[in-house]
Amino acid sequence: MKTRDWLVNGNGNYELCQSVRPWSLLKDNYRLYRFLTEVEDIINDVEDEYIKLPEIRRLVRKLILNSYWVNSQRFDPKPKNGIAVSLLYEELGFPFTVQTVKFFPGAMSTIHTHGTWGVVGILKGQEKNTFWQRKDSANGQIRLERTGELILLPGDIISFNPDVIHSVEALGDEPTITFNIYGETKMQQRFEFDKNTHTIKRF
Repeated sequence: MKTRDWLVNGNGNYELCQSVRPWSLLKDNYRLYRFLTEVEDIINDVEDEYIKLPEIRRLVRKLILNSYWVNSQRFDPKPKNGIAVSLLYEELGFPFTVQTVKFFPGAMSTIHTHGTWGVVGILKGQEKNTFWQRKDSANGQIRLERTGELILLPGDIISFNPDVIHSVEALGDEPTITFNIYGETKMQQRFEFDKNTHTIKRF
């Protein structure tokens, strides 16, 4: 299993980051409640996102490596859009949300922002992330420029700054399953884009 860590910024550029060696994270009885507590400590103690995200990536990898429960989540039957979400943790006033997501083969997301930071670990399958940069025209028309793409495999972890614009597609013949953690969403910064009609709406 590969253990690549990626960071994507708001310009649609991405960089390969140093990964923690998996065997150094192996630990008996590392469960979701410990993960939640440790992530909350990082959020409360660290303001700089460039310091915070590597620490959260490390904890995500630690949970994925040690938690059979996370790796064996059950999902509802295939929805119409081919994307099923299982909410693992969300609490009013708590600074982040945890979920697992299942993309059935061929399923694609819209082009969107999350309006917050995010860290996603690939549990199964293959996921193509396509990144975009917003470059509106002089007459005010919304225009997106594709900046690149990454194909993520099991063991890969990707992290996003709040203003990243991306779309996601499941590749291959088997479903893609991911573990996702997102910070508090600023709804005024969460958008969905249509690059064909050059329109934008709240997401």
